[in-house]
Amino acid sequence: MSELEIVNAYSREPLRRLPLVSSADIEAMLVRAVALRDSPQGALPPWQRLEILERLANLLAERCEPLAQLIATEGGKPLMDARIEAERAVDGVRAASAALRNMAGKEVPMGLSQSSVGRLAFSTCEPCGIVVAVSAFNHPLNLIVHQVVPAIAVGCPVIVKPAPPVPLCCLEFAQLCAEAGLPEGWLQVAYCGNEEAEQLVTDKRVAFFSFIGSSRVGWMLRARLASGTRCALEHGGAAPVIMLDDADHAAAVPLLLKGGYYHAGQVCVSVQRVFAERTRAADLGRALAEQARALTVGDPLSAETDIGPLINPTEVDRVAEWVREAVAGGAELLCGGERLGETTYAPTVVLDPPADSRLASSEIFGPVISVFSCADRNEAISRANSLDVAFQAAVFGRDFSALLDTAKRLDASAVMVNDHTAFRVDWMPFAGRRSSGLGVGGISHTMADMTEEKLLVMRFC
Repeated sequence: MSELEIVNAYSREPLRRLPLVSSADIEAMLVRAVALRDSPQGALPPWQRLEILERLANLLAERCEPLAQLIATEGGKPLMDARIEAERAVDGVRAASAALRNMAGKEVPMGLSQSSVGRLAFSTCEPCGIVVAVSAFNHPLNLIVHQVVPAIAVGCPVIVKPAPPVPLCCLEFAQLCAEAGLPEGWLQVAYCGNEEAEQLVTDKRVAFFSFIGSSRVGWMLRARLASGTRCALEHGGAAPVIMLDDADHAAAVPLLLKGGYYHAGQVCVSVQRVFAERTRAADLGRALAEQARALTVGDPLSAETDIGPLINPTEVDRVAEWVREAVAGGAELLCGGERLGETTYAPTVVLDPPADSRLASSEIFGPVISVFSCADRNEAISRANSLDVAFQAAVFGRDFSALLDTAKRLDASAVMVNDHTAFRVDWMPFAGRRSSGLGVGGISHTMADMTEEKLLVMRFC
């Protein structure tokens, strides 16, 4: 049986060795999930699911600090942000509990035609079946909550594959679910390699596939799903920000820095591309650079750390290469652009990367903000919409009409006005357009995806 070593994201010191599940283990998990799905005696009634969710929320709330420490250790998220993630996990479970209380079918009107007289029709919500979730590394607890808790709430057996660098939060969450009273088998953790993951995802017994990760992998797996398997895909973006001519740069800069450097930029909606009017772009870039230099990069377990490590050293290599490529092509490096350690990279601001550079055309997923000079608002909108990714975006300014018009014309699933692109609360819809994803995330939306409506039509004699 092969194993993987889990390491501290910052220091690379070993934390634990975990066995990888085999192909036979995957089959056993599916067989167990099918047995639960098909057993009337094993079904979890709504009242029991509510009790489990409420106990789970309380257990998570009691363990927020150790969970935050674990998030920071295995994932590298600074402790100040890891604590927020742990608190969001509690909110996510409570949001599922609230949504379950209000989940219901609907009445379908009868008697509107002669043939429908004497009938009553209504729908009920049923669990869709077995859910398989493949998760990402950047929110090792909260992403698990968003993929697993909706399945528990609606009564679906769920098998989750955590990201290879960060399984410990997932395992801790599964243990808390068991402590909360979730019966054995309803949540199974498949810590496995790519071959076994594909075996799991593409199995015809899977009803719903939830994926968070790269566009390349997500669309590849979707193409290999069995007939009838539904899915939700959440990929990355290259989030654009448009600064209108009347935008208050002093107020915007701290927000842009938070949105760009949160978790070292390893967020699918991080601020990456900032478009500003040509006469103001350089000043905006210099203001960003001045405040970026004051940020503390280092050990995520330190309360003073603003920016922690990238998930592994090869990611630091990749980010450095993309920045060098842009500068070689004519971009101006305003700050950063250097490796600070094996796993850390300085917060970087680049002015006017070439349009064909990867900084301008692909998701950096690192602590780099690019500022682009534009002739006017129309050019900014056109360039913001020019890529095949579209997720969240932002616009800053004072003119109400211009703000609304810009928001309407931006190709994005959500537009933040006078705020950074990475804003999110767990009850709002969250979705990527085009190659950025498929379906709508968010606790209640995912619960709806994991249910099926059944119509009952009753004829009165």
